[in-house]
Amino acid sequence: MAEENTSALATPAGPDPEQVAAEVAALSNTQRAAVMLMLLGEEEAASVIRHLAPKEVQHLSAAMISVADLSQEAVSMVLDGFIATIKKQTNIGGGIDYLESVLRNAIGEDKASSVLSRIMPVSANRGLEVLQWMDARSISEMIIHEHPQIIAIVLSFLDHDVAADVLRFLPEGLRPEVLARVASLETIQPTAMQELEAIMRKQFSSNSSLKSSSVGGVKAAAKIMNYVKSDIEQGMMRSLSSRDADLAQRIQDNMFAFENLEGSDNRSIQTLMRNVPTELLMVALKGADDILKDKFLLNMSQRAREMFVEEMEAKGPMRLSEVEEARKQILRTARRLSDAGELMLGRGSDYV
Repeated sequence: MAEENTSALATPAGPDPEQVAAEVAALSNTQRAAVMLMLLGEEEAASVIRHLAPKEVQHLSAAMISVADLSQEAVSMVLDGFIATIKKQTNIGGGIDYLESVLRNAIGEDKASSVLSRIMPVSANRGLEVLQWMDARSISEMIIHEHPQIIAIVLSFLDHDVAADVLRFLPEGLRPEVLARVASLETIQPTAMQELEAIMRKQFSSNSSLKSSSVGGVKAAAKIMNYVKSDIEQGMMRSLSSRDADLAQRIQDNMFAFENLEGSDNRSIQTLMRNVPTELLMVALKGADDILKDKFLLNMSQRAREMFVEEMEAKGPMRLSEVEEARKQILRTARRLSDAGELMLGRGSDYV
């Protein structure tokens, strides 16, 4: 991980801590709440605002506008204050487990994990928190000359849609290299995290209890690719396939789950059914939820539907490995047809 160019990087002096403290001290409680709300992202913030009274919405909206130019250091200090408050209150209502459950239900798995990683005592990625407040172009400009491994780690800490935008601003030849490294990441040792923090130009308080950080992996690379525009995606996957066909295939296999097919339009489902063996589809739909089953069944004639259901039920229980393999084969056919422009795969936050 250690690279000569990263170790030699000088960290410029940051802003005066007293000025930052004064900037934060001048914020009202409403403005601090606005900062925290903006950290959640547009959709999650909207769900919170929905539960507020009209006057509260008015005050909070004005506060969100007023903190738009808040310095990155002040944002971190507000976040630190929030974390300190949460730490004092985690013995109320079930502690960390309760908080984790509430956060996951409120803002989703990825964002909850991000918030929890900041709250837990072992958190050591303060410098990376600020990146969530920066636009993709600015982030790319900050990391474009770093080693591909460092770029991969940074992307792994970002929300997947933001990471995809950052990837778009990187040189075309660099993208497959970075994606491959994201897919290969598993943990980052504390010393590497400290090095990364220095590169992000944020002070990092050493902690002897630091643990390895879990980041990246094939699924993370796949989620980032789900947000990459199709023309860029195709070029990246071709380039990656020429270097590491197995890795490229594993990323592609994780980019679109079988369940996501329910987001495809009826014409695309019909096209897919014409291109996969009926027997294979029967196996793949074993154990699928009713919504996904109906997506296929309702695109059959009544007689074909009745025969299909009867034969599928006659197969009896099947091994999970057989079902997963059948789904994988169908997804590869769907991807091939999609690349050829013959069908549209469902799109959404987790869709390709």
